[in-house]
Amino acid sequence: MTLKSASSPKHRHTVTVRAGEATGERVRLSVYDLMTGTFATPRTFYYRQSLDTAALRASLTATLAHYPLLTGRLVRDDGGLGVVCNDAGIPFTESHSDRPMPEYGSDRSARPDLRSYIHPAGALRVVGHDVPLLTVQVTHMRGGGSVLGVAINHSIVDGSGYLDFLRHWSRVHHGLPHIAAPYARTLLDGVADGAPPGSERHSTQYVLVPGRQKFGFLWRVNAGARRVRTVTLRFAADEVRALKEHARAGLAGTGLRISAGDALSAHLWKVLAQLRARPGDSVERLGIVVGLRSALRAFLPDGYWGNAVTNVTPALPAAELRRAPLGDTVVAVREAVNSVTEERVRAEVAFLQAQRRARRTNRVLSRMALDAFEGTVALNNVGRLPVYEMDFGAGRPFWFQFPGSPIPWTLLVTPTPVADDSRDVHFSVPRETAHALVSPEWTERLHAYAPRG
Repeated sequence: MTLKSASSPKHRHTVTVRAGEATGERVRLSVYDLMTGTFATPRTFYYRQSLDTAALRASLTATLAHYPLLTGRLVRDDGGLGVVCNDAGIPFTESHSDRPMPEYGSDRSARPDLRSYIHPAGALRVVGHDVPLLTVQVTHMRGGGSVLGVAINHSIVDGSGYLDFLRHWSRVHHGLPHIAAPYARTLLDGVADGAPPGSERHSTQYVLVPGRQKFGFLWRVNAGARRVRTVTLRFAADEVRALKEHARAGLAGTGLRISAGDALSAHLWKVLAQLRARPGDSVERLGIVVGLRSALRAFLPDGYWGNAVTNVTPALPAAELRRAPLGDTVVAVREAVNSVTEERVRAEVAFLQAQRRARRTNRVLSRMALDAFEGTVALNNVGRLPVYEMDFGAGRPFWFQFPGSPIPWTLLVTPTPVADDSRDVHFSVPRETAHALVSPEWTERLHAYAPRG
């Protein structure tokens, strides 16, 4: 382990942690990696007991030996980006707070405090500069308890792979075996072979936009971010199960298999359509983030470590969505998710690869994102990810937190600290909508399927 002290206030101490070997390998990122942007994605985990910083740093060093991209640096590649695995290292900060651990939870967000729990990572001038792709900070609270803050550059891995890395680290910390994640992006080579003619020129989910239009979209996101609020509402396990059973009752005889996540997604879409009250003939869309590992099982091994997600967008007229039975809305959701087949992904990859060859990747945006300010509600359901299983010697975390989305009408579904089917739904919505969601009228509509008594 190589440690390098950094100047810092007495209550903060930062060292550079390296895996110990610079392979010099240059990993060219995939077209799906290029769709995420090069910003850091922070996650924070809150523990009642204090973490052992020295032991945590030692287990991290051992884990990083299996993740050379994380200690490398982003560089320009031919029409895209790559990572030089030079073991330049990552900052590991230990901090001491002068206040006790707050009672964070669904009714007390940790978002206002996130900056104090995350080692700052560069947001600009990341590519071609000495900017770490992973940062770690441990904050010890007065009287006991610790916060573990981790930030990984999104161009390296998606949410599923993010948690796989943390789970690997946790197992190493406990001396348990864990299989190293396959990270070679060449595993996606050949996906576009056999794509339908014309796939290089058109995509159902991605669009090539003029530079002026992309700048306008980003400006609108940044300008409107201060008007977006994130509200967290909990849906209990019996309520989630009731939603699924109600939806299934309306699908009797169809043979369509649905999940509890489908039912919850459809219900949230319907309620927000009622709240938005757009004209009846306008189109309401639900942008759903969908993992690709299942559709690409012929190409990607189990545990593939990279970005492997796309999105689908079921659409219904606003009036129809508001009055449709839950079962009908669930059908629209499930059929959209089922459309993510190997054939569809082949066409999508062909389009994205064509843009990389033409050096136009920076002008590609998803249609779901472009419509964020109009008729689309974007939903990412990570309710099955093991965010509360991250034990680093201090037990399970009692809370997990991430930044709210600056884009309005964005929903994130996560598990809850209790290991059951309950879900926390994080609504990033305009300020006035956030106030409405917690009012008695809309609380009743959101929890209309909760068992009474």
